[in-house]
Amino acid sequence: MTELAQTQGLASSSSDCIPSEPDAPSIAPSLTYSEESEDQEEPTSRVQPRQRRASTRLIAQNARDIQRITGETTAEFVGRCCGGGCCLMGGSRRSGVEYETVPLPDNAAFRSLGLKIGDIPTTLTKIVEMPEKTISFKSISKPRSAPSPTDSAISLGFDGESKPTDASPVLDNASLSQTLSSIDTTIQPPRFVQPHPPYHVYPAKIHTARELTKDGAEKRTYHFDLDITDYPEEDGNDFKVGGAIGVMAPNCELVVEDVLDTLMVPRFIRDKPIMLTTTKGRWPTVWGDDKARELVTTRRDLLTWCTDLQSYPPTKPLLRVLAEHATAENEKKILMFLCSSEGQGSFCDFRTGPHITVSQLLNAFPSSHPPMDELLSCLQPLMPRFYSLSNDPHESFQIRDQKRHRLIEIAVTVHETNDWKKGCRTGVGSGYFERQARRYIRAQEAGKKSPEFYIPMFKGLMANPLAKQFNSDGPMLLIGAGVGIAPFRGFVQRRLKQANCANKVWVLQGIRDSLVDEIYSGEWGVHEDEVKRVVQSRRGEGQYVQEEVRNQADLVWYIANSVDGRIFVCGSSKGMGEGVEDSLVDVAMSKGNLERDEAKNFWQLKKEAGQYIAETW
Repeated sequence: MTELAQTQGLASSSSDCIPSEPDAPSIAPSLTYSEESEDQEEPTSRVQPRQRRASTRLIAQNARDIQRITGETTAEFVGRCCGGGCCLMGGSRRSGVEYETVPLPDNAAFRSLGLKIGDIPTTLTKIVEMPEKTISFKSISKPRSAPSPTDSAISLGFDGESKPTDASPVLDNASLSQTLSSIDTTIQPPRFVQPHPPYHVYPAKIHTARELTKDGAEKRTYHFDLDITDYPEEDGNDFKVGGAIGVMAPNCELVVEDVLDTLMVPRFIRDKPIMLTTTKGRWPTVWGDDKARELVTTRRDLLTWCTDLQSYPPTKPLLRVLAEHATAENEKKILMFLCSSEGQGSFCDFRTGPHITVSQLLNAFPSSHPPMDELLSCLQPLMPRFYSLSNDPHESFQIRDQKRHRLIEIAVTVHETNDWKKGCRTGVGSGYFERQARRYIRAQEAGKKSPEFYIPMFKGLMANPLAKQFNSDGPMLLIGAGVGIAPFRGFVQRRLKQANCANKVWVLQGIRDSLVDEIYSGEWGVHEDEVKRVVQSRRGEGQYVQEEVRNQADLVWYIANSVDGRIFVCGSSKGMGEGVEDSLVDVAMSKGNLERDEAKNFWQLKKEAGQYIAETW
């Protein structure tokens, strides 16, 4: 209460400690509401730029230019390229080569692939070999006393140093029962899914869930309070302001069911315990050792928790497996063509186009029903997703059921992309959060006081840049857009408790429309109006947060040159992140009288000193 009273007292005399123009370096400037930022009754006149001819200026000289233009790193760009020079080959027919017309599969899934395949050469060369099979299943009898669902954290007589034998292990019901734990794989992954040593996944109960955005917002954002009262103590690494939790989000149950259906896996064995044997690699763990394994699990758990079914473009090994097991002649020829040298161009277009899910691929070639273990051998593992805390984790508590519950808070924006079946689909992580939020909200509306829904999380990254560089002293400017503003809410909550003239925080928040997508409005603290400036890109004059950075040049330059000043940027790297970086360079040029290269070097030095922290994605 004393700290709060001090804060309120300081706020009342804001004219003394936040002047519009700093007289000395020790006095912090205010968020100036510039004319360029305000909605005007009459539009301000703007000088029309001089008309120019088409530029012939060199726009790409290095890897950073490529990332700025394409939105992806050089490694990502090269990773999507087949490397066969197909981009230069064109679609012309070669002389002396015999071609045949292959009828295309007539189904919605195949049409959604957008494959442009004409006549196919009768002879194909350099066809990709069948990938190595690293995974296999062995049938075991399900003990009567074993709990369901199944799980195993114990390797069954297999140390990983020697290769597994072809013979199935001889296990009686008692031995098998000891390997099956009571883990409920409907709310958390099997115990062997080790996401980040030394952490195991903890099913955090959803304390509250609500939608932050309103109808009409381009992207839906949800807020979650997660109960971590009973989170296990591990190495004494506590939750920190600006930290991020890892979430092992499962694949959608409908997607998993569809893949099992298209693979023709009988329903009576989908949840039946099996012996999983691998010859190498980390799968089905995430950060486990690269070694062979033997584990007891189920086919459904492997597809739900261990295999990414939608985030990666198809590979030639995957198409080769489908081709090997396709019974329709036209499907086999098309798949083999995509795996050949002659099909390089079509494969490149296929791989670099819209994201294609495993379910979509299996439905596009319905005659192919590869064994599930062969399919899993060439699919990517399901990786955890990370979400920044949006509160001060040391101060968020709730009294319920006569018990004090400790809470952490996160905000999740739903990512959507086109889908061949439903029009659009959500990302693995954001889609899971939205499904859980809607289930929780429906349960509450139905009258349930404390619905039981969980988020499988682990403590994970409490030393990420935002948490590591947070400082309780010194001026601090927080620049974010969209859900990138969420971690700064915790920063403000912590700083407003001890704010004074030399220990102040400011926020520049970029949004589209304050009426529908200004998240956490009114939830920053008692001095929200004094510390936060909202910039709208779809209302008023339509400005972006990077433009407001230029308008607040005095404030930016004051903080940048303070001994303990820090500038944080969080949000999407495309557009916002790049724009803010350019704006900061402009500020350094105008206020520091620097050349562009000198201004860039100025901010690079600030990054190295931990005073300019950009966490973008």
